[in-house]
Amino acid sequence: MSDAIKHECGIALLRLRKPLEFYKEKYGTAFYGVNKMYLMLEKQHNRGQDGAGLASIKLNTQPGERYISRVRSNQAQPIQDIFAQINDRINTSLKENPAYADDVAAQKKNIPYIGELFLGHVRYGTFGNNSIEAVHPFLRQNNWMHRNLIVAGNFNMTNVSTMFENLVELGQHPKEKADTVTVMEKIGHFLDSEVEKLYKKAKKEGYSKKEASPYIAKKLNVAKILKRSSKDWDGGYAMAGLIGHGDSFVLRDPAGIRPVYYYIDDEVVVTASERPVIQTAFNVPFESVKELEPGHALITKKDGKTQIKKIIEPLTRKACSFERIYFSRGSDAEIYQERKNLGKYIMPDVLKAIDHDTINAVFSFIPNTAETSFYGMVEAAQDELNRQKNEAILKEKENLTDERLTEILSHRLRTEKIAIKDAKLRTFITEDSSRDDLVAHVYDVTYGVVKPTDNLVIIDDSIVRGTTLKKSILTMLDRLNPKKIVVVSSAPQIRYPDCYGIDMARLEDFVAFRAALELLKENNQYAIVEQVYEKCKAQTELEDHEVKNFVKEIYAPFSDEEISDKIGELLKNDAITTEVKVIYQKIEQLHKACPKNLGDWYFTGDYPTHGGNRVVNRAFINFYEGNKSRAY
Repeated sequence: MSDAIKHECGIALLRLRKPLEFYKEKYGTAFYGVNKMYLMLEKQHNRGQDGAGLASIKLNTQPGERYISRVRSNQAQPIQDIFAQINDRINTSLKENPAYADDVAAQKKNIPYIGELFLGHVRYGTFGNNSIEAVHPFLRQNNWMHRNLIVAGNFNMTNVSTMFENLVELGQHPKEKADTVTVMEKIGHFLDSEVEKLYKKAKKEGYSKKEASPYIAKKLNVAKILKRSSKDWDGGYAMAGLIGHGDSFVLRDPAGIRPVYYYIDDEVVVTASERPVIQTAFNVPFESVKELEPGHALITKKDGKTQIKKIIEPLTRKACSFERIYFSRGSDAEIYQERKNLGKYIMPDVLKAIDHDTINAVFSFIPNTAETSFYGMVEAAQDELNRQKNEAILKEKENLTDERLTEILSHRLRTEKIAIKDAKLRTFITEDSSRDDLVAHVYDVTYGVVKPTDNLVIIDDSIVRGTTLKKSILTMLDRLNPKKIVVVSSAPQIRYPDCYGIDMARLEDFVAFRAALELLKENNQYAIVEQVYEKCKAQTELEDHEVKNFVKEIYAPFSDEEISDKIGELLKNDAITTEVKVIYQKIEQLHKACPKNLGDWYFTGDYPTHGGNRVVNRAFINFYEGNKSRAY
């Protein structure tokens, strides 16, 4: 999308189900797990570039031997950085101890990260916090092996304050009020409780303190811990964790907001945020990679046995549609087709905007991530051009000459690479007027392919703030002097904050919201703004399930087309002489294109959890009061 937003995170969990000697024999290295983790994190670098981390656990180590290793980085290229550190540790050990080269047991005992259980993470700093302390995985340490907990996730909770207070009531003293800390401490609390119960039970059955450890590892009920821990969670999450003795889990939220995919065979149990990551890293077909059902957890015990357990009663499935529109890599077979359909389904509105004049039209896309939707749009445009050709032939068939037939058939759809982003250009001057002039040149345009009689149609994934369009793209396209510029968004209008992991927190950042405010002013209806504010304020003391989204009333007086037209006016600065038309995808067409991912709260305001309504009302209160704080 031309308006870059920070978003999402990526997780990867790998459990090797065979002894390390097996992988050495079959694949030539005991570092098989490390190599696969590198592939899975690198294939998910699109999901987070502000930080990366990896943790590993060695199974069945002796007391005194290190069994947990963790490395994290917030450097410019964090994935490369953590694996450079890992490789350096491995290579140094092998250089200092050449005998380790063919001795897998010695490698496991003496070299960090050579283990059977791995958890990796890539992140975006959605709250502007890119310190190393904010990078996953998080580690909760204890001398009892069973109480060591490692957690990483793709998530955001809407009720952090409530969760924090719950921990305080349990007698804890959390080090900070952050959802990651509160989630980990909540799981840790019930892990401690379960371990303590099992220890007492083991003693009653005659086990010694030393003998109690394998007893606890075998009997520990991970599903029970997750059920108790997640009881009051409100948000979207894919939560992954490792327990020190070797159990692991991945839990998905009950609405299926955040994605989780998994693959299991007799060698590995693997989980990731995207299906193609697993397909590529392990060379397995599409149908072998399954999607974890909402509210369920994939749990693998220390002995390698795996089961899927329902942890929370599933809600109506509202998987994030932005995963399909933009976030996930388009190499997934389903996502690729869905993105093409997004372009295809919006084509009737595009044809209306250009009066069905496909001959005098040039089609293109910005940015590169919109390319797949562009293909779908072009296929639909080609169908229209073919229809026009047939109509012309049938209309003139009695007087049709060879020359006229050749002329009709020679019409081709015109597609061009119009805009190219100069990735190396940096706006190093902070003074506003100079900086804006540099921003306007971030994109280069291709001259000589657009005529003054042409409509220039440009498709984008989504138009969020409109800043890049206004300050850069439209200014550059205007220099081509087309008849009209039609900007097409393959996604509907973003009207509401996302509170489940995407960095879209402030209403006033959304160009659709600003357009609605302008329409209220122009139609003498701005009093609605204060009315909505009062309604939002009146709900601040209500329970989450009682809160309603009154911000919908800001948009209610106007049609989608009226708001889109006003957005076009707002994006067209005084220097642009060409007519600008903005077209957004319809909600119905989005659902048709992406039938499995119906989460659309940022478009419709229909939040899948009660906490979402509280967040959107808080965002409006912040806007009205001029408070720049985040609503979550």
